Amino acid sequence: MDKSKRLFLKSKRSFRRRLPPIQSGDRIDYRNMSLISRFISEQGKILSRRVNRLTLKEQRLITIAIKQARILSSLPFLNNEKQFERSESTARTTGLRTRKK
Repeated sequence: MDKSKRLFLKSKRSFRRRLPPIQSGDRIDYRNMSLISRFISEQGKILSRRVNRLTLKEQRLITIAIKQARILSSLPFLNNEKQFERSESTARTTGLRTRKK
């Protein structure tokens, strides 16, 4: 077979299909913290649709649920653990300047 024709043939490898991240019985709701927390990064950002492997409708519902949970204070707006460590070190180095009279 010609080399140029071989490039266009599909490989016959079988791919294992991944399970969808949201099962049919899961309810997308702001109270379902175990489900919502899977779609948030370590910094507290909502992960994209490509990363989550969700449909457009599911991603919209997840986003709404996360925003509702944040407003009701059941979920923080950002994960502040690392931010506090950085802000303490910068606060010491950038102290207030005092004027001499």
